[in-house]
Amino acid sequence: MSGKAGEVFHQDFYTAERWNNWINQVKESDFKFEESDEPQGKEGAIFVNMEDDIILACLKIIAKYEREQIPQENALEYLGQIRDIALAEIDPISEDADLMIASLQTSLMGGFAACETFVAGGYDENAEIPDLVKVALEAEASEDIGMALGTIAEIGALVISGKELSEEVMEDVPYGLVAEWLDGIDSIAAAMVGSDSYKDDEEDDEM
Repeated sequence: MSGKAGEVFHQDFYTAERWNNWINQVKESDFKFEESDEPQGKEGAIFVNMEDDIILACLKIIAKYEREQIPQENALEYLGQIRDIALAEIDPISEDADLMIASLQTSLMGGFAACETFVAGGYDENAEIPDLVKVALEAEASEDIGMALGTIAEIGALVISGKELSEEVMEDVPYGLVAEWLDGIDSIAAAMVGSDSYKDDEEDDEM
């Protein structure tokens, strides 16, 4: 694929059908919280795998953008398409499954914001992640949700560029929107460490 500016690209990095396959798996799993209120076992793993699948698709777009195989405008368009698929409203399944999907979508909001900010640029590459986490938490506390998410996006862009989101920083974040968004950033970091397959030129097989 050429990366000449102005060309029209037609490539599915992620499809609605793929997402719907995951949703169908959730329906078939009859997922329920255990007494610990944490997702358990094979059924709980579905949500982790759903998020990983989305994150890897986004990282594939970023890898192609960095190799100049797709221009910035198209990379942002593709990321937006995946975001629209994954964040679309889902018909109710069950109380427990609905809660998990809502949490997953909130986490993915942080991931999408991070990927879009990395591609768009303009963030401070010398910023320190612990400082930005404090800014995000302060913004959340003052109910400036836009500021909080924008700061999370910067943190994620830094992680994509190679900076570390340490466990110590994550442990000090109280439960809330910032914590859930940071889970999305943590998923990006884990995916980048776990496999380089997203950097390959070959297209993934559909589920």
